[in-house]
Amino acid sequence: MPVLLLEAAGPESEHLARAAAASGHPVHAVTDAATLATYSGELHRLLAGRLVTDFVRPDQALQDITGYGGRIGAKALLTVNEYLTDLAARACTALGLPGNDPERAAAARNKALMAAAFDAGHVSTPRTTIVTDLRELRAAAGAVGFPCVVKPADGAGSAGVTVVTSPEALEPAWQAARQAKAMYGMPRDGRALVQEHVCGREFSVESVTQHEVTTHLCITRKHTTGGIHRVELGHALPARLPAAAEGALLDQADRAIAAVGVRNGATHTELVLGPDGRCTVLEIGARLGAGHIGVLIQHALGIDPWRTLWDIALGHPATPAPARSGYATVRFLTTPRAGRLVAVTGLPEVTTTIPAVRVRAAAGTDVGPATSNRGRLGHVIVTGRDPHTVDDQADQILRQITVTVDPRSGT
Repeated sequence: MPVLLLEAAGPESEHLARAAAASGHPVHAVTDAATLATYSGELHRLLAGRLVTDFVRPDQALQDITGYGGRIGAKALLTVNEYLTDLAARACTALGLPGNDPERAAAARNKALMAAAFDAGHVSTPRTTIVTDLRELRAAAGAVGFPCVVKPADGAGSAGVTVVTSPEALEPAWQAARQAKAMYGMPRDGRALVQEHVCGREFSVESVTQHEVTTHLCITRKHTTGGIHRVELGHALPARLPAAAEGALLDQADRAIAAVGVRNGATHTELVLGPDGRCTVLEIGARLGAGHIGVLIQHALGIDPWRTLWDIALGHPATPAPARSGYATVRFLTTPRAGRLVAVTGLPEVTTTIPAVRVRAAAGTDVGPATSNRGRLGHVIVTGRDPHTVDDQADQILRQITVTVDPRSGT
């Protein structure tokens, strides 16, 4: 049964392509010309076909996808690409395939629409104001108070997000939000959000929904930077929490999933749990969590999220029950210095408890402090049964790794 994958580039997308091919489904990728040129030989060998379209023109892209899907007899369509979830919902409807509500799918992509959907769905969220210029931004920040958070309406991966602590920092935050780039050269929504800064521990809820019935796979604890940019430095799952805290997180995730019209597929809901036990939803994505969360789920729980997602997309019953009771964490490599990357040394060997070690930034490239998730240089995954042991081992590994940067060579 042929299947369509909206974008095959990227770690999560490649896992989906491999899972479908391993199950005997011919995988057809939909991408644009520039991204297709970056596909590896291995990825090309996985694919049965490729459709090149222009995501900058979503109506034309939809027409191209539905025409191609009809010609190959596509039985499923999936994406884990943040920028394509809205298009995927519309394409699934046009092809008569399981997907999400096309009338509300944009609310899981555009944070201005998301804020309105959350309000209508009685989701607990930070106080939010949508602004269109710097004057409105200053007024909204004055009403919300400092610190506050400024983010682009249509950003992803923490790009363009700033924690603002003073009026003087508002203009740079506005410029950062406006300059955040979208994939594929897509047109930008020029608006920004001003939100109250919510204190507490950060988590995400990883879920799958089929026929509007949701199963929560786990809660993920997030490690983030401090300062004005909150980049994710690591994930660990499953988070072990008191029953009341877990219940609060899952209840708000349920509300968020319903609010943005998710009917079939994965969701990644980001939340903050306050010291008083109050749970606040920051945002939701109608996709599997990025940053190797799917791999962590496989190692810790024995659930194959990629196979589960294809089952849902194909309309097959999905039963993602944990097969083991383990724990897994990923830690990302960053550098506090700007310059040219000289070397990354002290990396551990791959073992049964350290199943992945990767440096994705090549020596000689310009690097610098991460201001978004795209600025991470690599990662290490550690697994085991005891959370404290795994976390301690991950911390020790990070202390042994040295990222050497020549500051004289930076741009």
